[in-house]
Amino acid sequence: MASVPKPLRQLHTCLRCIRQTNHNSSSLRNGASVRLLSSSSAVRDGVVEVNAAPPPDAMAQWGPLDPNTVDNKRDERRLVRREGLQPIGSRRRRVALQYANLVPFEQLPYQCFQEARKVLQEDREEKLKQMETQKLRMRNLAAQDPAAMGGVQAKETRLGSMRARLNELIILADINDPMAKKRFEDGEGDMNKPIYRYLADRKWRQYKRLILEQRIKQLSIVPDILPALDPIADVDLAFGRRKIGPGDFVDSRVSEGMPRLKVQTFEPGQKLVTVVVVDPDVPVLDKDSFTYRCHFIANNIPISPTETSIPLNMIDHQPKAATEPSPKHISVPWLSPWAHRGAPYHRLAVFVLEQPQGESLDVEKISKTKRMDFILRSFIDKNKLKPVGVTLFRTKWDENTAGVMERAGFGDQVNVEFKRKRIEPLPHKRRTERMR
Repeated sequence: MASVPKPLRQLHTCLRCIRQTNHNSSSLRNGASVRLLSSSSAVRDGVVEVNAAPPPDAMAQWGPLDPNTVDNKRDERRLVRREGLQPIGSRRRRVALQYANLVPFEQLPYQCFQEARKVLQEDREEKLKQMETQKLRMRNLAAQDPAAMGGVQAKETRLGSMRARLNELIILADINDPMAKKRFEDGEGDMNKPIYRYLADRKWRQYKRLILEQRIKQLSIVPDILPALDPIADVDLAFGRRKIGPGDFVDSRVSEGMPRLKVQTFEPGQKLVTVVVVDPDVPVLDKDSFTYRCHFIANNIPISPTETSIPLNMIDHQPKAATEPSPKHISVPWLSPWAHRGAPYHRLAVFVLEQPQGESLDVEKISKTKRMDFILRSFIDKNKLKPVGVTLFRTKWDENTAGVMERAGFGDQVNVEFKRKRIEPLPHKRRTERMR
């Protein structure tokens, strides 16, 4: 049968609509009710439906969703939307679990896999023997007289190199363990163990640290604020539930409240840090230049590989059940970031500074620090601090900035507007510009 051309098909559709309209017109003349463009239920013979069946739940039609076995993006989004759960582990792992019949990972019945595990186990036993030998050498070296080894400094240098080799052997003993990699990918690794700190540090340096270094270079944090910077800790910034990437613009009303920091260190043990927020783009009209302004300082904050959260608005919170007041950490309160109308964006750099081992800073003394003309280099040298982490965000004039400035006590600056100054051309160029 020959196919009907496209124009004839469209004409046939129009004729069907005309016939349907004529049929509806004849029904109206006969007294029948015809509903046109109505979204309500039809009323037939005076009967009104009171208890209509509820529409089926669209989410229930998705079927069961297991966070351990969802293997495509659509089901992952549905799982987060309906159950509020995140998928567990990598997608490759979830696909493998669908065909593993709930067999433990280390007991998967694959001959090649089990033979490879035997080779890895033999290598691990060899590394453990080397670790015991290294520990014995360190004990023997520690028992020797420093005078016979060239002095105390030479002895400490040798012990330091031996400790570094021991830490390397500890990593090599577990680096090829499939169970360690599985726990790390599933987010179940214990950060108190060296292998998981090593894997987390390597993952951070492969992507997030590269982006951070790029933003630091593009936005000239170095050398505008510090002459050099080598981040060794992962710092994440968030205002409420909104995560802020390095260099993101933040609405002035959002940044009016104090942020929350997550500082992930990759070195063992607990340490005290100081958090400083600096704005290096404060305009000085008299000198036609810029200066620094300190927006926040908090001292003596403990962090460790397992203690990563720093909610700045809660660090000075006094629990009701506490019998004694807890020590204060905030020395310079939070000042809302803002920028003048017409001025370029302001950079807000958040620095995490490591304090000397076992030393606490005097909060009362640091509270006398002036906000304006704050030099971070001098502050670090004076208190013997070490920069270990940094992140940053930007702010500019928006519709909420005027209210933020008034609440922060800068109402006299609301009407100040910056405009670009027109540079008059040289005399020999004026005629050329008029001719254009």
